[in-house]
Amino acid sequence: MVLRRCRRLLGDEDRALDAMQEVFVRVIRSSRSLRPEYPSSLLYRIATNVCLNMIRDDARRRKAADEDLMTRIAHAGSDGARFELSEALDRLFRRHAPSTREIAVMRYLDGMSLEEVARECGLSVSGVRRRLRRLRDDAVVLLGKDSAEGEA
Repeated sequence: MVLRRCRRLLGDEDRALDAMQEVFVRVIRSSRSLRPEYPSSLLYRIATNVCLNMIRDDARRRKAADEDLMTRIAHAGSDGARFELSEALDRLFRRHAPSTREIAVMRYLDGMSLEEVARECGLSVSGVRRRLRRLRDDAVVLLGKDSAEGEA
């Protein structure tokens, strides 16, 4: 039952097995404080929480990696790297509104907070966040692919 729940939430057999193992580790660690009534409901709830935590942690790691990519772009050092990134950035920004470039410069080069950028652009914080997320997603696809080709 636990494995089936983990498979359903995670969609990956190996991760589901890891999650199932974590569920039983938590049961063992908390065995003194757990109430033995309705054990299947307890296992189901723990499995759900473990899987949701794994999904959330993966999303945080992806976001951190995306932020790292944007920071590397903003602070490229050598002339060769700057030239390559300049061309890639031109391709990237052609896909977005001109104001998105301004938002990215304020956020990543000037180090402004989301609130400051929103105030400066006349947008809401969620609007700025949404534009930056779209830009990051496109950058990961476009520039991540370019940097992978450059490393090969």
